[in-house]
Amino acid sequence: MAYRMTLSGNYGTHLAPLISAVNKTTGDILEMGIGIFSTPYLHYQSLLSKRYLTSYDTEQGWVDRFATSGICGHQYQGVYHELIYIPNWDEAKIEKPWDVALVDHSPSERRIVDIKRLANFAKYIIIHDSNPRKDAEYHYSEIYPLFKYRTDWDKDPNPATVLSNIVDLKDFWG
Repeated sequence: MAYRMTLSGNYGTHLAPLISAVNKTTGDILEMGIGIFSTPYLHYQSLLSKRYLTSYDTEQGWVDRFATSGICGHQYQGVYHELIYIPNWDEAKIEKPWDVALVDHSPSERRIVDIKRLANFAKYIIIHDSNPRKDAEYHYSEIYPLFKYRTDWDKDPNPATVLSNIVDLKDFWG
């Protein structure tokens, strides 16, 4: 079955910090919000490095596209990758250790709730759409004080941010 979707390069501006965090770690990965840019990258990284990836979404269509062979004729659900539909984000079982957690789900205002839930569990939390001009939508400024370490990817017009209470980020880009 073919899927029609509108794509923008802005949907992938979190990839640089995500790739950097994945390359620095060897443990489990969490993806909150399945997407056309992050999910294929994380899937193949987890497969190649034999590490577990859990992808959650509240939109059944996104889960179905990747769990079956709806994207590029490849089935993403597998030994190292679990795709999970949840009716609401409260049901995501995320309060456990993660090496990398990507927070890029809808609705926008829900992201800070889940970032708080992950604050003391994930080594690296990658948050997408952290442009200060969008703070009225995402409210990230409310959660920044909860973290010891922060670094921003500002090489794209739509920035992404890395947060941690576990790992000092001063050499994150080096």
